[in-house]
Amino acid sequence: MIPYSVNIKLAARTLTGTLNLQNKTAVDWGWQGLIAQGCHSSILIIDPKTSQTIQVLERHKANVVKVKWSRENYHHSLSSPYSLRLASADSAGKIIVWDVVSGTAHCEIQEHSKPIQDMDWLWTQDASRDLLLAIHPPNYIVLWNGDTGTKLWKKSYAENILSFSFDPFDPSNLALLTSEGIVFISDFSHSKPPGSGGKKVYIASPHASPAHTKPVPAALPAPTGAKKALNKVKVLITNEKPTAEAVTLNADCLQLSYLPSKRNHMLLLYPREILILDLELSQTVGVVAIERSGVPFIQVIPCAQRDALFCLHENGCITLRVCRSTTAPNESVAASDPEQSVQELVYDLRSQCDAIRVTKTVRPYRMVICPVNENNAALTVSDGRVMLWELKAHVSKPTVNPSSGLSPLYAPVAFCGSPLGQNQKKIQDLSLNTMIGQSLVSGTDPPPTSLQQEVQLKFLLTGLLSGLPLPPFALRMCPPLTTKNINHYQPLLAVGTSNGSVLVYNLTSGLLHKDLSVHSCEVKGIEWVSLTSFLSFATSTPNNAGLVRNELQHVDLPTGRCFAFRGEQGNDEPAIEMMKVSHLKQYLVVVFRDKPLELWDVRTGTLLREMAKNFPTVTALEWSPSHNLKSLKKKQLLAREAMARYTTLSDNEQSSVESSVISLLQDAESKSEGGGQAISAREHFVFTDTDGQVYHITVEGNTVKDGARIPPDGSMGSIACIAWKGDTLVLGDVDGNLNFWDLKARLSRGIPTHRGWVKKIRFAPGKGNQKLLVMYTDGAEVWDTKEVSMVSSLRIGRNVNYRILDIDWCTSDKVVLASEDGCIRVLEMAMKSASYRMDEQDLTDPVWCPYLLLPRAALTLKAFLLLQPWSGTFTMDITQVDYTEKHEIKGLIQEQLNSMSNDMKSVLLDPELNLLQRCLLVSRLFGDESDLQFWTVAAHYLQSFAQARHLSVPVPEGQTPAEGTQATPQGHLDIYHDTLCESFYFQRFQLERVHLQEVKRSSYEHTKKCADQLLLLGQTDRAVQLLLETSADNPSYYCDSLKACLVTTITSSGPSQSTIKLVATNMIANGKLAEGVQLLCLIDKAADACRYLQTYGEWNRAAWLAKVRLNPAESSDVLKRWAEHLCSPQVNQKSKAILVLLSLGCFHKVGEMLQSMRYFDRAALFIEACLKYGVMEANDSTNKLIGAAFVDYARLLRTLGLRESAAFWASRAGGAGEQLLEELFQGEGAVPEETEGMENTE
Repeated sequence: MIPYSVNIKLAARTLTGTLNLQNKTAVDWGWQGLIAQGCHSSILIIDPKTSQTIQVLERHKANVVKVKWSRENYHHSLSSPYSLRLASADSAGKIIVWDVVSGTAHCEIQEHSKPIQDMDWLWTQDASRDLLLAIHPPNYIVLWNGDTGTKLWKKSYAENILSFSFDPFDPSNLALLTSEGIVFISDFSHSKPPGSGGKKVYIASPHASPAHTKPVPAALPAPTGAKKALNKVKVLITNEKPTAEAVTLNADCLQLSYLPSKRNHMLLLYPREILILDLELSQTVGVVAIERSGVPFIQVIPCAQRDALFCLHENGCITLRVCRSTTAPNESVAASDPEQSVQELVYDLRSQCDAIRVTKTVRPYRMVICPVNENNAALTVSDGRVMLWELKAHVSKPTVNPSSGLSPLYAPVAFCGSPLGQNQKKIQDLSLNTMIGQSLVSGTDPPPTSLQQEVQLKFLLTGLLSGLPLPPFALRMCPPLTTKNINHYQPLLAVGTSNGSVLVYNLTSGLLHKDLSVHSCEVKGIEWVSLTSFLSFATSTPNNAGLVRNELQHVDLPTGRCFAFRGEQGNDEPAIEMMKVSHLKQYLVVVFRDKPLELWDVRTGTLLREMAKNFPTVTALEWSPSHNLKSLKKKQLLAREAMARYTTLSDNEQSSVESSVISLLQDAESKSEGGGQAISAREHFVFTDTDGQVYHITVEGNTVKDGARIPPDGSMGSIACIAWKGDTLVLGDVDGNLNFWDLKARLSRGIPTHRGWVKKIRFAPGKGNQKLLVMYTDGAEVWDTKEVSMVSSLRIGRNVNYRILDIDWCTSDKVVLASEDGCIRVLEMAMKSASYRMDEQDLTDPVWCPYLLLPRAALTLKAFLLLQPWSGTFTMDITQVDYTEKHEIKGLIQEQLNSMSNDMKSVLLDPELNLLQRCLLVSRLFGDESDLQFWTVAAHYLQSFAQARHLSVPVPEGQTPAEGTQATPQGHLDIYHDTLCESFYFQRFQLERVHLQEVKRSSYEHTKKCADQLLLLGQTDRAVQLLLETSADNPSYYCDSLKACLVTTITSSGPSQSTIKLVATNMIANGKLAEGVQLLCLIDKAADACRYLQTYGEWNRAAWLAKVRLNPAESSDVLKRWAEHLCSPQVNQKSKAILVLLSLGCFHKVGEMLQSMRYFDRAALFIEACLKYGVMEANDSTNKLIGAAFVDYARLLRTLGLRESAAFWASRAGGAGEQLLEELFQGEGAVPEETEGMENTE
């Protein structure tokens, strides 16, 4: 037999059920890898990989309307550790910031008492990691410090604010969706509230758009369905309030979000379409529409890693749409019809999951996707279910019917930022960008090579969490733990539900153990008859005569077998009011409403007695805990001994043995054949009638005797319930009086509680435990019957906001309450609802989440996974390394390592995995946003500069390798890195974007903006065409015509250049910056233009212009100046500056900056990678930096307790590390042999 460890110290916990409508938007999936979900006033923390609830946070008094995990966009160290922080807001306007592991609140914030409309953490965390922006209705935005709860600033706006979205590319931009339109704020900062009221924009759809709409050529088939509707609705974004004939579209705008995959694009969601706006032009450049018969959208989440959208529809179906590549699959089409090649951004449906059955009570609420990998989605349903979908990529045969019109998706060749080795293991479905390659941009990418595999995407349901059904509930805890059943005891709670099923929960793990469909109507009561079986009864709704169908079922848990306990009886009879099983589980009393009670034998399932018609009406009943089982067992033992003696006696002595003994023996023998079970012990029960008289009845075998009667107590009303334990009997009545009887001392004592009807009373289990749990209509109380005093109390409106439906004890010191909000709570005796500590919990499956470890342990785990240079092989066993730490912590770290998936382990153990891939993979595993960004950019540029150097093209520091060297399988950085991408790719992307804007323009304003962009990009011919389109009645007709002439006649003759330059500088001096910059670009003085832009604070614009117009050396100067500006204290975006320097190849400077910012682990690993790739050499100029970085990392590892690792890095640091090496080995005298040997093998 397996030795059980019985942990009967149950954790306080909450089993949750259906959601409230206000919880609809309260769900979030954090970088930490966990999902938070609001359920009534509690918050569930769910681990999506093992689909278990690992924490329930309780402190809110009102329904939770929003939850948000804090961002992990900062460098993690001992002072800023990996920790689980969550902000939650409720409908009473309170915001709580939680420390999730301990279940305690960091701070509570209250401004107004209306529901919080929206809130989010600021994503730039260089200045502070704790800033939280919230919308307090109707029209305030407030910036809070989420750690201390202090208000930094507050600002009000003219309209009601519904939600907001941060620009993922520029922290100073924020868009508010208001009841009338959109407000763009461009001066958002944490230090002061936005100065202006922002730029207000109204969304309108004029019925007739201006003359710019092209007439449809007759040759083309007429557009159908959604396309037709959209040609009607050329959505304009206007700065004026829409006129009467323009219908405002804003009324049903469901959502507004910036696209994280490309800069200056925004998405607006309507029930039947998604609009993609280009904000530079304020014009729709893409539409995803639903056919007339299609299912409307509820929500859409744009991805960052690829230009893709996860959409949730009203039937609970999640669809993934990926932006179509602009390269036409066959170039001939594009050549014959240039207009056709890029009309608008098209998002093709690539995958969809199954829908759910939507009913009145079951509808999809929200979807969240994993921010780290963007290939997992979770759907919350109103009935409390959470469905976890995973996106899988299947390699498909290249000949998929081309008639579908979708260009194939290819899997990327690289893994974790580096090309794959020959037989390197990889995880195809690691994240969205390892599943599908980059969207191709025309002219930059070679056509797909034979290496690339075509893939198709599918959704797979990988997890499902379900909640409790709708209340009411009937609760019953299984019999208590005793010394006899300790080896196989499970703390099971049976929950009867309104639909007739009985759910059995194991309270150690909080997981559903069995879901049994037992009855066809509402379960009214449950009684256990052993540790593994119970009786439950249900009654249907009464008919006209007031009669019902009674169902009384006996259920055996291990087999799930149910049978009707009362046989065929039960149709058309008065309703069962209660049933009570005796203490020895021998007898069962069934009490009916208008019919005498029945007495059954539980063991044989036979009816012992149906009481006579004149039997009094029972109002309350309880079995006595006293019985004669012990004396019976004693008799049986004596009989057995006598029997043994009897068989050894000689014949003549036999006759002298009294016949009475023999008969007794035979009797006992026949009984003991039943395994000693069939002894019928004598048991008693008491009950009260309508007058309050107490009756006492004895049952033994099949005889029933009437005992003494006790007259009613004058001070009590009609008795509602009785409880009996030991020598204490307690009666509760409908007026809220409790009467305590001490049977030994023959005393009684009445206590008025003034709480109204006493619904239920129950004694706690455990010998000598005289605590009593009392349930009223408005709450519950725990009493100590020895002292006759109240221990704790719970009252609706005072300390909770839900009604109690049922109560029970689950251990001698914990109670379980079912409440009207659909939850079942296991609470301490004090009945304070509390969150539990996650580390005290027994989880059935181990959860990978380094955030649950102590700060030191989490960093140790990270260092352990990143590098194990002391041995040739990798290990996943922490006990094999020299790690000085307490055993518990070692054990916890090992648990984390064990909980990783096998794929992940095999990849990490693979010797082919290089340092950069490892750093990227570990930052993904930890959900470390800032690490992930740094290593993505670093891996890309380290390899591309190393390649350029390898091809012996001398690249001066600070310049990107020339375009010729770029045709590597490496490709380029994704466009979501914006100005960090290679210039040539960035340029192509911008050209394509302008081309799209040009096709979509619908007013003079748009045309003018397009022409300006084209001039900056150097596309003069096309710009002239646009300038000449201006109609004669337009006020700027003359100006535009002259500009066109100027552009065509510009020659590079000295005098004209100097004139133009003079005019441009005057213009800029007089506040016409954009116009001046244009003129400078015309005469190829873009470098000057960038300088002017930077002087006037237009840093992003300058970086953009440098990328599209300047040669590498000039562009590098501009970007370096930008990096310096980003490092300045008033801007404080050092992390961004480091990325800019990486893209320029200034690796030495990056190393120095990381070192000065005390990012020791990142600095050392980065310098190590530079040395590996040969982009940094160990010489006199770099040795100082290398030594310092390695020694600091070695010190950090020593504080974490990884001594071997620390020694390795210290030995790499040259002279700087000698002192540390000495310190490390002082304790053991000389340097141990093994380490020397190991270092030699390195």
